[in-house]
Amino acid sequence: MARSPRRNLLAGLTVAIVALPLALGFGVSSGLGAEAGLATAVVAGALAALFGGSNLQVSGPTGAMTVVLVPIVAQYGPGGVLTVALMAGVLLVGLALLRAGQYMRYVPAPVVEGFTLGIACVIGLQQIPNALGVDKPEGEKVLLVAGRAVVEFVAFPNWTAIGLSVGVAAVMLAGARWKPTVPFSIAAVIATTVMAQLFHLNAAAPIGDLPPGLPAPSLAFLDVSAFGSLLAPAVAVAALAALESLLSATVADGMTVGQQHDPDKELFGQGIANLVAPMFGGVPATAAIARTAVNVRTGASSRLAALTHAAVLAVIVFAAAPLVSKIPLAALAGVLLATAIRMVEVGSLRAMAKATRSDAVVLVLTAAATLVLDLVYAVIIGLVVAGALALKAVASQARMEQVDFRPDVPGEHSDEEHALLAEHIVAYRIDGPLFFAGAHRFLLELSEVADVKVVILRMARVTTLDATGALVLKDAVEKLNRRGIAVMTSGIRPGQRQALDAVGALELLRLEGREYTTTPEAIAGARKHLEQAGLLPLKHRPHRIRKAAR
Repeated sequence: MARSPRRNLLAGLTVAIVALPLALGFGVSSGLGAEAGLATAVVAGALAALFGGSNLQVSGPTGAMTVVLVPIVAQYGPGGVLTVALMAGVLLVGLALLRAGQYMRYVPAPVVEGFTLGIACVIGLQQIPNALGVDKPEGEKVLLVAGRAVVEFVAFPNWTAIGLSVGVAAVMLAGARWKPTVPFSIAAVIATTVMAQLFHLNAAAPIGDLPPGLPAPSLAFLDVSAFGSLLAPAVAVAALAALESLLSATVADGMTVGQQHDPDKELFGQGIANLVAPMFGGVPATAAIARTAVNVRTGASSRLAALTHAAVLAVIVFAAAPLVSKIPLAALAGVLLATAIRMVEVGSLRAMAKATRSDAVVLVLTAAATLVLDLVYAVIIGLVVAGALALKAVASQARMEQVDFRPDVPGEHSDEEHALLAEHIVAYRIDGPLFFAGAHRFLLELSEVADVKVVILRMARVTTLDATGALVLKDAVEKLNRRGIAVMTSGIRPGQRQALDAVGALELLRLEGREYTTTPEAIAGARKHLEQAGLLPLKHRPHRIRKAAR
């Protein structure tokens, strides 16, 4: 399984040490308790490592998932969360079978960065009550809950709790700068736990009793009648699990040489993990970017590291539950506060903000939606806005320019003859996409053509043509024809003919005999039309048509 088993075992041990306080903290933050976080890290971590599509991925409870779970717990209770996890697992397996993993590459970087920034803010705000040593106020909106916690702290200050939280966060942040590979989080948590016990710091509330081991697997929580109401939360959880897991796998690939994940297999592994974890009381799981990064940095090269991480946490669950139960909640809040701060990549945010105005708008909007609404809506909003701005940018590149057709006129002509042709013929070259985002602009421009008898549309440089563009072209031809102006086309590509044929534009041009392969042929057709209309003198036609650009 591993080329370097010793190195992978050491990496797994290191990740387990880092993951322990995070699993406890995210379990507490989710509302199901520390034992739920541990069960998720052990069960989901092992199954995702076995069945997933990445050799380096480490899975378990995450801050992003916790953000989604809090309102679900408030509305449906712990049983609802476990049911949602099971349903999300089914959806993830379905996505894997549909081979949907490949579409992750189409998520724009500003959406990912804004999403990450918003999650970091939400995770930080979620820790305010425990960091201040106050009971969590009622409410689902994280900003409102954090504000109420601050008000309660001002009324009844708990300096012990805030001191422990700030101390743990400071040690983690300073240690990460000094020696990034050392797990300062567990050292800080152990130190604060010992301090709380030695000095009897009653103001530092502990986690509380933990069961000595994992519960027996059970589906007692399942309520089939609630499936309908839980479908929307399950879709949100599955979407978030897919997004975060595939993003984490991509980050892991970028940190190594020669590693490449299978996105569909990764979705399948996450689906299996979420199907089984709730049977042991675990919350919905996903790949964890921070733990995966630690895994890679400490030398992991195979799945053995992630499996070792799960095994070490299982040993802790069975052997050290009484010790773990004494960890102060304020210490875990400090761990998660530091984690939230480290999630914010200032350099990446600055680069995105400076790239283009559109990128900056998408980043800020996604982050704000994550903070105010929820994560799935934030991603949807970010994708829609990014898509709309991209379409606007692409549409703005399309141009229709009047061009001199003198070089393409077949045969030899005098300046007087060229001038006579120019009085009656105008040629336009369309460059770029002719599609729904900007097609109607061309209709307006063509409708303004006046004082000519023939319009030649050179279409060889049209890169994209959809049904809207084809309809606009047909409408323009019909409007110009009604004004007595004939329309000739040249250079229509084979890939564009289907759309033109579907709306009847090609048939219209064929009936009039006005579709040509090259521009010189179109000009010759225009001259013939003008001669038949008596607007040009009849002239002997050359036997050879000079080849020119379409």
